[in-house]
Amino acid sequence: MRSLFNLARRRPEPVRQPVHADVPELQDANVAAIYYGRRMGGDFYDFLRVSPSRLLFGLLDVAGPMDANREIVAAAQSTFRQAGCQLFAEEDGNPAEAMIELCLQVNRSIMKAAGRVHACPVFAGCYDESVGTVVYFNAGHTPGLVRDGGGVSELPATGLPLGLFSHTTCDASTVFLQPGAALLLVSRGIVEAKCGGQELGLDGIKKGFEAASATNSKELCQGVLQRVQEFMCSPPRHDDVTALALCRNTAVQALAATGD
Repeated sequence: MRSLFNLARRRPEPVRQPVHADVPELQDANVAAIYYGRRMGGDFYDFLRVSPSRLLFGLLDVAGPMDANREIVAAAQSTFRQAGCQLFAEEDGNPAEAMIELCLQVNRSIMKAAGRVHACPVFAGCYDESVGTVVYFNAGHTPGLVRDGGGVSELPATGLPLGLFSHTTCDASTVFLQPGAALLLVSRGIVEAKCGGQELGLDGIKKGFEAASATNSKELCQGVLQRVQEFMCSPPRHDDVTALALCRNTAVQALAATGD
């Protein structure tokens, strides 16, 4: 008969769980992220303040169903938070170099947790309130979208999805958000929403984004998810559907916030 000691020793360790991200307050901007319904797959968002003037945020899409990839998501988030705080803590550091190093470390944590090749598109950025810039990498994720006075522009992939190669590197790029501009990230489930064989696609999201009157990030995300539901004529159940937005306040909003 096996002893209770041996049975206890062989008991599997509890699966790590991702940590819920609280919405941080920003001085000249606002940020939000919304899932539609319950998370079924690997969509996961996170944001945290890493210095007095910097906000780190990210949207991940880990391949596979939620029950199978929960520990991978937790490992990626843990590295994202710990390494992010260390790499971006110095105000005079190079944010592009820090973003590239963050990409490397998150990639390694995904491969270690998965124990094999496991694709994970990621869009991660660091918003600097002092200058209004976002330094980012796009590892095979759907393009980020920026809306400003010039219309809507894309932030395409700067590298391959994470979780495929141990030494994957992504270039880091920088985009300036002028007052009143908005950055929108959407998951693959939004782009691939279909109705009658027709796909909403990135162009459909861009048109809705350009026409949207919302300047608040939460309202903007809600509008995107509502557009998906209206396009499909039913609640989306084909995949995770997630939107993340960062909106920079206009000069008028900034003055009102300070009371000047």
